[in-house]
Amino acid sequence: MQAIIPVAGAGTHLRPLTYTQPKVLISVAGKPILSFIIENLKENGVTRFVFVIGYLGDKIREFVEQNFPEIEAHFVMQETPEGMGHAIYCAKSAINLNEPLVIQLGDTITDADVSELFHGEVSTLCIKKVEDPRLFGVAELNADETIRSVIEKPTIPKSNMALVGLYFIFETQHLFESLEQNIAGRKRSGNEFHLTDALQRMIEEGVKFNSYKVTQWFDLGKKEILLETNAILLRKFGDLAVHKGSCENSIIIPPVSIGEGATISSSIIGPNVTIGEQTVVQSSIIQNSIVGNYTKLENVTLRSSLIGSDASIKGFTQSLNIGDNTEIDLSNS
Repeated sequence: MQAIIPVAGAGTHLRPLTYTQPKVLISVAGKPILSFIIENLKENGVTRFVFVIGYLGDKIREFVEQNFPEIEAHFVMQETPEGMGHAIYCAKSAINLNEPLVIQLGDTITDADVSELFHGEVSTLCIKKVEDPRLFGVAELNADETIRSVIEKPTIPKSNMALVGLYFIFETQHLFESLEQNIAGRKRSGNEFHLTDALQRMIEEGVKFNSYKVTQWFDLGKKEILLETNAILLRKFGDLAVHKGSCENSIIIPPVSIGEGATISSSIIGPNVTIGEQTVVQSSIIQNSIVGNYTKLENVTLRSSLIGSDASIKGFTQSLNIGDNTEIDLSNS
């Protein structure tokens, strides 16, 4: 089984954190987002991974090669950000057009039973009911819940079923032919080549798509959703939230994940907190937050905050979004 994972996005909604770190390497519940995706696909039979990289792609390559040396990993560059359809088409040379294909967006986590999708016999698109479908790719269903049509971010949606970024394709060659036709014909929507346009072309040419409704879907492009996902996954995988660091004179309110080598002293941590490796927390209160690696927090109170790696914060109380390699000292203000 083969998979394409597009991870070329710049993560603009998570800046300044993503100026120096790809959003797919931000940790939730103690692990980078990309780890959850790779592990799930690998456990369900994917052996060949194609990563479409762009912005900060060298860091993604380094992470995959260091942490998943056992997988067959290929990296292709999307030189210009021209949409998801273009990103998928960039991977053409690295896949087998005669084999089924999984596509999972690199910033998306769902509770889909991937093994069920893999053992089906019909191409399948994962969907979920949403309040405002205008923000997503949207699928319109037939009475038997097969896919009638798909469209990207419609102004007047005919359905409230959003595409959640997980696709299982049997007709791999047909998909790439559709992508190529759209790109060659300059068929753009909103100035981008969308994957949904290629899927719609396939539907119009007679390809059948089943729908698969997921219960949970996390589109991890914004701070609030990252923190919500962190909390949910910490509760779900509580046994993985191992306290690998050192805690002295501190109160730990689960669920939390404390990275290896972290030092916690005279602090209250939790609930719903992920703290990175080698981070130092002194005389602080941290709730519902994600803190990166090699960061130092002293005499602060943080709630609903996202703090990058190699940051330093002293004497401040606020909700923050702090990038990597940042130093803040407000102890005298």
